[in-house]
Amino acid sequence: MRVIGLMSGTSYDGIEVAAAELTLAGDALVMRPLGALSLPYPEELRAGIAAVLPPAPATAYDLCRVDTGVGRAFADAAVRAVSELCGGAADLVVSHGQTVYHWVEDGAVRGTLQLGQPAWIAEATGLPVVSDLRSRDVAAGGQGAPLVSMLDTLLLRGRQGVPAALNLGGIANVTVVPPGGDPVAFDTGPANALLDAAVRHFSGGVGDFDADGRGAAAGQENRGLLAALLADPYYRMPAPKSTGKERFHLPYLLEALAAWPVPGPEDVLATLTRLTAVTVADACRAHGVTELVVSGGGLRNPTMMRMIAGELPGVRLPSSDDLGVPSAAKEALAFAVLGFLTVHGLPGQMPSCTGARHATPLGTVMPGRAPLRLPEPAAVPPRVLRIAASPPVRG
Repeated sequence: MRVIGLMSGTSYDGIEVAAAELTLAGDALVMRPLGALSLPYPEELRAGIAAVLPPAPATAYDLCRVDTGVGRAFADAAVRAVSELCGGAADLVVSHGQTVYHWVEDGAVRGTLQLGQPAWIAEATGLPVVSDLRSRDVAAGGQGAPLVSMLDTLLLRGRQGVPAALNLGGIANVTVVPPGGDPVAFDTGPANALLDAAVRHFSGGVGDFDADGRGAAAGQENRGLLAALLADPYYRMPAPKSTGKERFHLPYLLEALAAWPVPGPEDVLATLTRLTAVTVADACRAHGVTELVVSGGGLRNPTMMRMIAGELPGVRLPSSDDLGVPSAAKEALAFAVLGFLTVHGLPGQMPSCTGARHATPLGTVMPGRAPLRLPEPAAVPPRVLRIAASPPVRG
């Protein structure tokens, strides 16, 4: 089955698109990556998303406009993926959409909201669409995150030592796969969320992120500010747990800076980068991690990677590319896998990772142009992921 995965992360830079040929072979899920695209949002849509993200107030009109705008942008991305990645023929589209709110109270997730109306995708491509992947896990008592833990577990199971996967997006999350034990996954805290907010603030909106970590590399860490940020009770909460920009946003940072003024913007960036490194390392040490497979935008920040490596001496830090999963496309591939599992009647999450009461298929299936015909339900869920070589795509 050729499956297209679409997602946009908490940094809301644009749409990550990945396509893969997926098949079940015994206890293995075989994935043949077919390619990926990274498509920036139109500036007007990106501004619209920013206007509805917390702590900004938003009207129903604002939310409706963004829901339609993201849906249409995802539809355009899916059309391109069918043509450019799949040789003109695909079987399924899986859309994560754009998260605008993750409702957490006292450590429990009460709801989660991803915008991007899937009807636009189904109409534009004629293909069935799986969307709204987080809500079912929340309804089953889970955190609705991190859902990439399914792909991580299949990829890492059977590796030596205590392997873990780290995704450095707006929020950092880890999946730990101990030998002979249940996997554990959770958000460790901000990766790029506060960094991006700081760059936009100090540059007056000219910059969006700390390119190549140059700002942080030029700054001096402020121990007082770091201690104040590390005092956030989130870091001491037990897993499973999840968070987002409804917690780690610009006003949160400005409140900390009011109490701990820092001489220059580069010093703030250095301190925030160290915050990510410390919180990631603390999570890994708590679980005895011996290998950390890294993906996400933070992988391209050498200052962040250098700090994480310094906090975790003796821990191997390969990228997911080294294991055959393109790091820039990993999350989009992960959602393609979840949709594939859903249409085969298989769970897309693990209770030990999300805290759900039981395993369940994820998402809502919208028919395409033809009558909806799902595959025969699979007998057993896969236990491992096998990566197949990617031949040239033919129609």
